[in-house]
Amino acid sequence: MDSNTTHKPTYESRIPFPKLLATKVKLFGAIQILCGLMNFSFGVIFLFTFEKPYPRFPFIFVTGYPFWSSILFINSGAFLVALERKTTETLVKMSRSKNCFSALAAVAGIILLAFGFIVDQNYFCGYAEEVSECKAVTALFIGVLTMLMAVSIIELLISVSFSILTRPFDCCDYEEWC
Repeated sequence: MDSNTTHKPTYESRIPFPKLLATKVKLFGAIQILCGLMNFSFGVIFLFTFEKPYPRFPFIFVTGYPFWSSILFINSGAFLVALERKTTETLVKMSRSKNCFSALAAVAGIILLAFGFIVDQNYFCGYAEEVSECKAVTALFIGVLTMLMAVSIIELLISVSFSILTRPFDCCDYEEWC
């Protein structure tokens, strides 16, 4: 290296597995956006299934989890898609922080959903007089709660993996890994 050339490390070189991230960021962002849309859709389903036999809204709907989590999931996915188009240090930091918030929302959702299963188990049928009506309402609520749990787990895995993989590691030289 001659004395006139200075070696400035780029931000991309400080990220572990840059080739892996470059190819998967847009895909992970799209999955996060879809997870957010699915969460919102399940919240709308809960909104329109408030019927006479069910004495109250489900616990998870009362917490608003399907709505505030969908905002965070869509936001973090949009930042990942934007990051794929233009990689800047500021955008990487913002995307990492959005994914951290998204991971926290997913953890909170998993806890709220588990608590919701416990709280709502005796109220699935409400005051239904017919058994067939009770089975339909129970199948709907358990199905939606299960799908919300699955979407929250997927979101948690994507958010945490991206937050960890974009963390710069100063302790070792990992350029040779990729």
